[in-house]
Amino acid sequence: MEYNFKQIEKKWQDYWYANNTFAAKQDFSLPKYYCLVEFPYPSGQGLHVGHPRSYTALDIVARKKRLQGYNVLYPMGWDAFGLPTENYAIKNHIHPEIVTKNNIAHFKQQLQSLGFSFDWTREINTTDPEYYKWTQWIFLQMFKKGLAYKKEMAVNWCTSCKCVLANEEVVNGVCERCGSEVIRKNQSQWMLKITAYAQRLVDDLDDLDFIDRVKVQQKNWIGRSTGAEVDFGTTMGDTLTVYTTRPDTLFGATYMVISPEHPLIEKWADKLENLDAVRAYQQEAAHKSDFERTEMNKDKTGVRLQGVMGINPVNDKKIPIFISDYVLTSYGTGAIMAVPAHDTRDWEFAKKFDLPIIEVVAGGDVEKEAFTDCATGTMVNSDFLTGLSVEEAKKKIVEWLTAEGKGHEKVNFKLRDWVFSRQRYWGEPIPIVKCDKCGYVPLPESELLKYYTPLDNQATDDCPVSGSIYEVTIVRTGVVFVRAATSAAAMDLADHLTTDHVNSSDDWSPTDAEERSDYDGMVFEEPDFD
Repeated sequence: MEYNFKQIEKKWQDYWYANNTFAAKQDFSLPKYYCLVEFPYPSGQGLHVGHPRSYTALDIVARKKRLQGYNVLYPMGWDAFGLPTENYAIKNHIHPEIVTKNNIAHFKQQLQSLGFSFDWTREINTTDPEYYKWTQWIFLQMFKKGLAYKKEMAVNWCTSCKCVLANEEVVNGVCERCGSEVIRKNQSQWMLKITAYAQRLVDDLDDLDFIDRVKVQQKNWIGRSTGAEVDFGTTMGDTLTVYTTRPDTLFGATYMVISPEHPLIEKWADKLENLDAVRAYQQEAAHKSDFERTEMNKDKTGVRLQGVMGINPVNDKKIPIFISDYVLTSYGTGAIMAVPAHDTRDWEFAKKFDLPIIEVVAGGDVEKEAFTDCATGTMVNSDFLTGLSVEEAKKKIVEWLTAEGKGHEKVNFKLRDWVFSRQRYWGEPIPIVKCDKCGYVPLPESELLKYYTPLDNQATDDCPVSGSIYEVTIVRTGVVFVRAATSAAAMDLADHLTTDHVNSSDDWSPTDAEERSDYDGMVFEEPDFD
């Protein structure tokens, strides 16, 4: 007998959906089992092979647990905000909300045709205001506790999409979405302070039922280390603070390196004798991602800052300062001390730029190569540390630095705070307003939905703290929404975003608007109304 799968499977799939066959029960006498898969982003392309691959495995588990008598919760939802939807909407003149609705319907039909036993009564859509009001509520609690904050930082910036990209979204220096050039630029970003929980994340791994290999990978990713923060002087009178796990090797520090984005460069600019070379190197570094600058950086490049020197705090010797792209502003202090005798990267850099190499842990021939087997050993050429073991020297130098006011012990983590917002318009609205008197102010929880329904007109209201009037204008040109601090600025910008302009190029961008100060923080940014 032929199995008519189209007819038979559709019949039962329709029955399961109509009768909520796989819905979790309101029966607290049953043992509970929560089976969760990552909610998909509903793209226009529909499902790819990775979706049913993972869903099938969890579906088997969910069905087995139901047969074993468990009350199973196996939900499905849509992680539906995102830049691709907005770009598609701009190109095709359809509002992102409509695009998302259509894509979700297509995804849902595909998933149901595969017969997965999802609980569709608990379907979630992250673009639904009734859903994201709770993510807004969570954000407000984090903001009130100091765990959500604004910070000026270097980010990956797509020159066409006009938005921030994650490191994974930058492929060979271009945007993976549109293929346009990606540069590094400083931009005000909302951050979540996950580093506040770094130590707890390390400690709690021990009690998790993970395989050891995964625990080790997690701990390496968090990257806890103990060392010291050390203050180096400069001939300009400023202090350069570095973090090092090897303060015992300070007598071997013969040069310093700071990131190309370090703020002191701008302060020293009029004193630098080779500013043109510095600017050229900064421009070159701006076109590389963090990954390219660190993990893939095999060639040691840099520019010496002519006109300023560092001062080693243990012997007051002047040492040169370089900028190099392997040092990142976003990690540590954005400055390092270099001990070429005992670090391969520093040794290669020192050889390239003809810098002194001073052995401070006995062993090896540092003129031929760096002696890196120095976790233990005896100190040499190190003044009051000479003759001590490495461990003894670490303790003594930290005590000396602390007593002299030149440093202190420090626990550091590779883990960094998380850049929270990377969308322009079609992203989770951040429930913060910026008042001229009060700065960033959280909206009252009762007002969350009121403020973030997409509008086509102008709205004014009182600052929740000072009562000052602030103005929000949302102008729609075709399907392009513009938020601005005043109606004049919004209408001016809207002139750049006409339907004709959108039609003129698949790689749409708002011409020079991004560079104009009166649009700072207003064009397709999260709605904090800078």
